[in-house]
Amino acid sequence: MSTSQKKQKRRRYPSDISQNGWQKLKKLLEGPDSAIRKAGRPAADLREVINAIFYVVKTGCSWRSMPHDLLCWQTAYGYFNGWSQNGTWEWVHSVFVKKLRCQSQRQACPSAGNIDSQSIKTTACGGSHRGFDAGKQIKGRKRFVLTDTQGLLLAVWVCAASVSEKKGAMPLLRYRKRVPYLAHLCRRIKLVWVDGGYRGEDLMAYVKKLWGWCWQVVLRTDNTKGFKALPRRWVVERTFAWLLFARRLNKDYEKNRRNSQRMVYLAMLALMLKRV
Repeated sequence: MSTSQKKQKRRRYPSDISQNGWQKLKKLLEGPDSAIRKAGRPAADLREVINAIFYVVKTGCSWRSMPHDLLCWQTAYGYFNGWSQNGTWEWVHSVFVKKLRCQSQRQACPSAGNIDSQSIKTTACGGSHRGFDAGKQIKGRKRFVLTDTQGLLLAVWVCAASVSEKKGAMPLLRYRKRVPYLAHLCRRIKLVWVDGGYRGEDLMAYVKKLWGWCWQVVLRTDNTKGFKALPRRWVVERTFAWLLFARRLNKDYEKNRRNSQRMVYLAMLALMLKRV
């Protein structure tokens, strides 16, 4: 059976990319500035590749458990892993963040943001960068995210759950500056809101000296237990809620920390493609 015949007979999954979203993404994957234009022979339909990857992200299934009417799992994982290595996911993600901000009549690059972390359990798959978060009583990994004031993800860093907020924020900021696409996206940031776990003169001096950012700590003002929406801080909490709609992120299934970070970008990319 040919690929076109197979594609016509396949029923649509809820995770499939929309026609409008594919037209926008196709220009990046197949255009002259594409980061994959030298990635060998075009052996697979790129739209079906994206559909297969989004299926894994949305449903949380293993690569080997993908339905037979999608691409074979080796092809889908090969593209995912290859694009993780060459920085395609960060580049595509940064392009759509700018598109959505311009669509909301804002400047393409934000001037303020939020930083927070989320501890997630790992599985028996193994892998490095795992630890125990004594505060949350979770053994696994911790995701540090930087978002804009709309809740759009700007950068993510994954490390062991045993890493404190202060120590985890530093590699997130270094990673943001090291990756060209993310550095350009965040070049206008001057103000960042954080919670009480990021207090400390040493961290504030580190951020002020290297990036010139104003590090503003937002604290709770009462003794109420549980979650409470705080000014400015609730935005990043909503982003974590958005990300957990992708079942692949309810736990960290990846052996490689790099792929774990890219899964977070993919979950946000799937959300952004529905808005453009």
